[in-house]
This record gives sequence, structure tokens and C-alpha cells, in this order.
Amino acid sequence: MGNGLVSLRDQQFVLFEQIGIEKLFTKDLYADYSRDVVLMMQGEAEKMAVNVILPTYAEGDREGCHIDKNGQVRVPKCFLEVFKKYCEGGWLAPMKSPEVGGQSMPVVVSTCFTEMFASANVSFLLYAGLTLGAGGLIENFGTEEQKKKYMYKLYAGEWSGTMCLTEPGAGSDVGALKTTAKRLPDGKFLITGTKCFISSGDHDLTPNIIHPVLARIEGDPPGTGGISIFIVPKYKVNDDGSLGEPNDVKTGNVEHKMGIKGSATCTLNFGDEGKCIGELLGQERQGMRIMFHMMNEARLEVGIQGLGHASAALEHAVQYAKERIQSTPVWEMKNPDAKAVPIIMHPDVRRDLLWMKAYVEGIRAMNLFVAFCLDMAKVGDTPEERAKYLGFAELLTPICKAYSSDMACLITSKAVDVYGGYGYCQEYPVEQYMRDCKIACLYEGTNGIQSLDLVGRKLGMNKGMNVMNMMVEIDATIKKAKGIEELAKYGAKLEEAYNALVDLTMTFAALGKSSSFLIPILYASPYLDLFGDVLLGHFLFQGAAVAREKLDAIFTAKGADSVGKKRALVHSDPDVAFYEGKIASAKFFALEVLASVKAKCEAIKVGDKTAIEMAIESFPS
Repeated sequence: MGNGLVSLRDQQFVLFEQIGIEKLFTKDLYADYSRDVVLMMQGEAEKMAVNVILPTYAEGDREGCHIDKNGQVRVPKCFLEVFKKYCEGGWLAPMKSPEVGGQSMPVVVSTCFTEMFASANVSFLLYAGLTLGAGGLIENFGTEEQKKKYMYKLYAGEWSGTMCLTEPGAGSDVGALKTTAKRLPDGKFLITGTKCFISSGDHDLTPNIIHPVLARIEGDPPGTGGISIFIVPKYKVNDDGSLGEPNDVKTGNVEHKMGIKGSATCTLNFGDEGKCIGELLGQERQGMRIMFHMMNEARLEVGIQGLGHASAALEHAVQYAKERIQSTPVWEMKNPDAKAVPIIMHPDVRRDLLWMKAYVEGIRAMNLFVAFCLDMAKVGDTPEERAKYLGFAELLTPICKAYSSDMACLITSKAVDVYGGYGYCQEYPVEQYMRDCKIACLYEGTNGIQSLDLVGRKLGMNKGMNVMNMMVEIDATIKKAKGIEELAKYGAKLEEAYNALVDLTMTFAALGKSSSFLIPILYASPYLDLFGDVLLGHFLFQGAAVAREKLDAIFTAKGADSVGKKRALVHSDPDVAFYEGKIASAKFFALEVLASVKAKCEAIKVGDKTAIEMAIESFPS
């Protein structure tokens, strides 16, 4: 029986058999790591997720967050000790260098652990994730004094952090912000304004909260080009590192949300009394460039959040389907003595579970590949190799964020279906997964914004070389799949989908330079979905090819030279069962998803403009 959250076996497969991360351990930066070390740490992460974080999931949802009579936001009581254990265990910033309190852990390894923690309780994880992000901004753009003052305490979890972009009148349009910064004689700034939807905006987990705040210095130009970023602590920090007086940061509201109720989503008022002091981070008018450093990391983490919810929903649904006895099998419908069976025996349920399995495995491989790319961008042997991997990460970031979170909504919904009426009840956790996962489609830039980022920016980056390099990778997978007898006809579906996507991408490139430039914008979201479908096909068939090789080796070693002997091993050998499952996921995805990609691409190429040509008055009033 699994842990109910994440398939450790599939994580290990992607890491060591599909991606081959052991090549990282030959590099000086990661020389302290090995397969055994990773497996040991994976076991420890599992204990933290299952034994420590998971018990807070339902309780945190029921209790939620509230503002006390003194204006202090209180998180669920069960979070307090768990956050302390999480930080003391070194889980907050393991990928950072030992010099700042980390373990120089490969990003791809830490991403596996993030998936587990997200599966256990995303509401809790947000406090740690934002703290890590705020620390990263100061590490990369702060002065030595600012690092000494703030960064070390953030990475240790002694203090926590946020990301303060959104305002009531400036959401996706960040350039419309109203928060101002007035220059003071001592070089600091007086901050005035309101930020809303601030995750972890206020809480009682740590004695101080460090807010990176976007604001416009008085006199600077409008739009994003005039925005700077400031370090604004909840409590001022004295020269000796001790806490000083409150910094005129007040919580105006805590949102009452559909999900992630244990996460404090706040409206923050800066400078109501004219006493809020901020320190410039980096250079003036570079606020958006600096903040995007944190946002890109956050978008990848949001993709992992979606994966975490999807994975946990799958694990619970499979276990429930194995245990829930309901109805006789359809092939026994005329037998009056037939007994009811576990619902996993019913074809429709079995199909739903395989649908979920294929998507979860594909999304996991995609997200771990991008994390691996971030590692290779640091330790690749040549500048060209490092640039190639960085290009992969840049191209795939919006897809990881949007596709993973969108599919998580569908996967958690499917899990509810497997449970039937019980799935709709709080007695089982899948309804909470369904509620909690939706926010991943919205924050850190809605998925519509991610689609526009992909079409409008990422496709053209590096003169299109990032896309072309990715297409080379997919083409190699197609050739390998078509060379394996069992996979050939299914790999042909991937090839068809791939060719259609390439053709549509070229069409978009041409339209973007013509008077029909609105077409790529209009169809940006379905284009991202199709790109995601092809990517998942690539990763699933890449994994299936590896699984086929592993199976052949096992069958040879065990003398399984007949169909009967091979089938028998599926029931007795866990590795055989696992590898057969990997192949099944790829086959199913090819016919269920990839087979429709060409038709969808052709429909987009028609260039129908009904959605933008229809009068606004024709929509319901």
C-alpha cells in the first residue's frame, strides 16, 4: 500500500531511469549526492509529509485563518509546531548553498519533496514557499547589508516572507499600481498604498514578516518601466538584528475563500499613519525585472502544487476503488448468484483511473524535467549546453504552471466521480483537493496570462531556438517509440500530433507578423493545452521506451519466454507490474488525447473570429 499522496516508485523512475539525474552527481556542486542519499532523503521527506504535515490538512481547512481583536492574523493552531519542525528539519531551503543555510540539493530532487509536501497540505506549504522566494530576491539583488539583515533569517524560517504585487485596481495590469514610495533624506523610502490577495500576508508563525513591495517612486514614469521594489518588514529591524517598532503595516482583511483556507490571504495597508519605511531592493525602476525572478520560480512551484493535488487524488481514488464493494461485474449480469466486486473491476471506473494515472505520470515527468533543466543550466559542461537547458526551462515554465493546474482540476474532479456521492462529502479528502487546487489556475498570473506569455514571448525567445530544441527532443522520442514493435502504432499518434503542433506553431509565427495577429492571441489558451498534450505524449513515450527495455531484461533474467509466464509475473513481481503500467499509460494517452490533437490544430488554423466579432450585447445581460 502506498502513502496516499505520491508514488515514490514513479518519482524514482523519472529521476533515475528516465531523466538520469545521476549525471548531476559527477559535478562539483552536487558531489555530496548519490542515488542512496536521494533515496534516504526521499524516505525522510515522506515521513515529514505523511506523519507531520498531512494531519494538518483537514484540521487546517476546518479552522481556517482569522484576525483577532488586536488585528493579528491567526493561522490554524496545528500549523505552529509543524512549521517549526519543517524549518528545523532543513526543508525550507535545501537547494540553497550551505553558506546561507541550505544543502546544495539539486533542484530536481527538492522538487520531488515539494510534490510530497504539496500533496500533504498546500495551505501550509505556501508559508514556506513564499519565504523561500522572498529570501531568493534578497540573495540575488540585495546589498550585503540587506542579506545579513534579512536573508539568513528567511532561509532559516526564523522570519517569513511574501510577494506584494496585486492591488485592488492593478491585478494582471501591474503597471497600473498606485502604491508610492517617497524618498527620504537617509536613502530609505516612505511607502504608502494597499496590496490585496497577498498570500501569507500576515500570520503568527514567525515574529516578523518581510514584504517585497512593488511601488512607484514619486516622479517616476507610469507603467511597468517606472516600478521599483522595496523591502518592507512588518516590524522594523534594529542594527543589531533585533526587532524594533511596528512598521505601519496593517492587515485590512483576510479573504474567505473556496479553498486553501489555512493560507492567510490578506489585504495589507502600508503607511496609513505615514510611518511605513521601505529599503530599495536592487536598482530604481527595475522592480518588475527583479520581481519576475521570484514569479518565475513561483510559477514552477504552482505547477508542482497542481501535480501534488492530482497525485494525492489519484492515490486516494485507486485505493478507494480497490476497497469499495459495489455491484456485480457486467459480464455476470445474468448470474443471480454473482457477488458484488470492488469498483475497480468495473470498466468505466478502470478507464477513469487510467486516465488519471496517465496525466499524473506525464505531468510529474514534465515538471521534474524542467527542474532538472534548472540544475543543468548551472552545471552543464559548456556555455552552449547550459544555455540550451535554460532555454527549455524558460519555454516550459508557463506550460508547467498552466497545464499542470488546469489538469489538476479535472483530475481531482474525476477522483470525486470515482468516490460517487461519498466524494462530495467531507468524510473523504477528495472534495478538499478539488477545492484547494483551483487557486493554482489563478494566482501567479492566471492561466490565460500564461498562455499569452507562451505565445507572445516564450515562442520567440532566443530567435525560436528554445522551441526548435524542444522539438528535436520530441522527434527523438517519436523515432524511438516507432522502433519498438509494441509502441509503434501508438507512437505514430504522437508523431501526428507533433507534426500538427509544429505546423500550428509556424502558422502562429506568420500570423503574428501580419494583420491577423489577433488569431494567436485569441487561441493562445487552446494552443498551450495542445503543446501540453504533445509534451506529455513525449514524456510518457520516453518513459514507456525505458519500461519496455527494463521488462525485456527482467523477462530474460527470469526465463519468461511465453505470454503466460510474462502475464504471471505482472501479478507477482512489483517491478513488472510497474513497467507494464508505464507502457499502458502511454498507449492510453495516445488514443485518448493525442489522436485528437491534429483536428484541434486544424480547427485553430481556420482562424475563426466569432468570439471577438460577436457583439458584446449578444452575451447574456
